[in-house]
Amino acid sequence: MEAMEEESLGPNGWTPDRCRPLDDKTFVITGATSGTGLEAARILLRKGARVVMLNRNAEKSAIVVDNLKKELGASVDVTSIEMDLARLASVRNAAAELLERAPRIDALICNAAIAQVPKRELTADGFESQFGVNHLGHFLLCGLLFERIAASEGRIVVVGSLAYKMGAKRIRFEDIHFSRDYSPWHAYNQSKLAQLMFAFELQRRVQASGKNVGVFACHPGASRTNLQSSFGMRDRILWGVLKWLIAQPAERGAWPAVMCATEEGLAPLALYGPTGRGEMVGPVGASQVDECALDRESAAKLWSLSEQLTRLSWGP
Repeated sequence: MEAMEEESLGPNGWTPDRCRPLDDKTFVITGATSGTGLEAARILLRKGARVVMLNRNAEKSAIVVDNLKKELGASVDVTSIEMDLARLASVRNAAAELLERAPRIDALICNAAIAQVPKRELTADGFESQFGVNHLGHFLLCGLLFERIAASEGRIVVVGSLAYKMGAKRIRFEDIHFSRDYSPWHAYNQSKLAQLMFAFELQRRVQASGKNVGVFACHPGASRTNLQSSFGMRDRILWGVLKWLIAQPAERGAWPAVMCATEEGLAPLALYGPTGRGEMVGPVGASQVDECALDRESAAKLWSLSEQLTRLSWGP
């Protein structure tokens, strides 16, 4: 696959106007009851796609589905499956149900995330919560769905964050669950670095296998979403003020994920997102990837550890 020429996007970068009709295509999105996940679903539905949302809150999901049908028309094909990324059993159950309901998956958008949890929390399986939800839950989901995606010659889109290149810029293998010296920010940084390492390692494995699966990484920049609901009180108040000064609407934050799920000619080992003002807002395109995300030795070690922790050995 040839890399996209940046000039082809024009001065305004990628916009949903570039997206072709998506009739008969199925897109799966994690964390789609609000924010960029919901906006991505809305864009895809408007293009005629079928959307399956994997959300933790079943009641809220039902309301969102109903609202989308009221807004876009009763005929839009949007459904939801309950899934909690903090519980590997829930991920397995959701994947099994999805495989029964979806004969094809054209793209899986790994969008759901939690951020800067103020006090160290563990998932149901004993993982530091941000590493467990943001990385391990999605790692397992991708593995369980990979063959269905491959059969559809589909894509996996990993939604990361520029936080990956802040803090220690490495995976803390000696204490990956932060049993000592827990920091909300450093734990979040690690989880986002793990996601990018996973995306690029999966790209390498797919290329080596010869399978026709696209794997792409993106980030939403600074977008007005409820991701910060897991912040501590002080940080929530601060962000509540700053988001109206420096952030873009959630719809714009969804554009990189939709681009990675639909656009032809995207490059591997690239990170797509806003390209203006610190890569936080502005036209969507490719940004330079920090070397910490391209560490192949650490990526291979992370893959092996992720297989061990999720009890799923997989690979293209």
